[in-house]
Amino acid sequence: MPDYKFNRTTLVYLLPFVLLIISLFVGRYQTPLSAVVDESISTFSSFFFGTPASVSTQHTVLFNVRLPRILAALLVGAALSISGASFQGIFRNPLVSPYILGVGSGAGFGACLAILLWNNYLIIQLMAFAFGLLAMFIAISMGKVSKGTGTLVFVLSGIIVNSIFTALTSLAKYVADPYDQLPAIVFWLMGSLATVRYVDLLYILSPILVGSLVLFLFRWRINILSLGDEEAKALGMDVEKMRLIIIVCATLVTSAAVSISGVIGWVGLVVPHISRMIVGPNYSRLLPMSMVIGASFMLVVDDLSRTIVATEIPLGILTSLVGAPVFAYLIKKGRMGWN
Repeated sequence: MPDYKFNRTTLVYLLPFVLLIISLFVGRYQTPLSAVVDESISTFSSFFFGTPASVSTQHTVLFNVRLPRILAALLVGAALSISGASFQGIFRNPLVSPYILGVGSGAGFGACLAILLWNNYLIIQLMAFAFGLLAMFIAISMGKVSKGTGTLVFVLSGIIVNSIFTALTSLAKYVADPYDQLPAIVFWLMGSLATVRYVDLLYILSPILVGSLVLFLFRWRINILSLGDEEAKALGMDVEKMRLIIIVCATLVTSAAVSISGVIGWVGLVVPHISRMIVGPNYSRLLPMSMVIGASFMLVVDDLSRTIVATEIPLGILTSLVGAPVFAYLIKKGRMGWN
């Protein structure tokens, strides 16, 4: 049995790399294996040895269109999953998602505002990132000034912040130009990686890496927080301080991911539960497994979104169609616990 578990877990960790290679072949433009190999060698030689870079159509499709999108899907999926797992641990609630503090609605309103005022891709990303963080800080501030204690205060504050930014987003859609701005707003809110470039990956790489690294370094503390506040205090932990650090880092990761992908639901909610079924509740194994499965899941969904029909299907639609039945299955099987 231990050998089987080790082999199964190892295979899961290899899954993103296998899917990355497969995804290079997926798309409406046919790319045979020989073309992928030739263009990969050409790109490698150009990067390391300064040989002339290929200018073929296949090179453009593979390395300027598909590869940045593939890398973005892996990064966004991993980011949403690790933040979702962290939130579920510190709130001790299997129904918690990365958007628990209103990050998704805040980022959505920031993007809507940018589309209305500037309609510049970089500004849209920056505004989504900034308003996602703003939503978190508002929720935390509301929790601090209230008389309540514990995680329930943060959850209720998140619900309030989410409602406010959702209303503001609806107002932005109401006043938007129905022929130009409104379609852009709706498409962004449903989630897509169609316009991702390498430079966009560089923008979000640092906050995702920093936030994920801190979460992984504090993995044992998340284990303790998942036992409850009283147990954590008995072990000498400053519960409020540690919970705040984890919330900030998880929100930083989520805001960075949402800034380039739009609001994509269910990934950060369902993936941590699937990961627990594979490696158990120990966060030293759960966090990396959540990142691996989340990255793989998002890449598969993105491949489907650009191949099922001629016009691309928004990612949020597909993740909901897949995530909701999976979540219902977990409820039926009673596999939604965090302990």
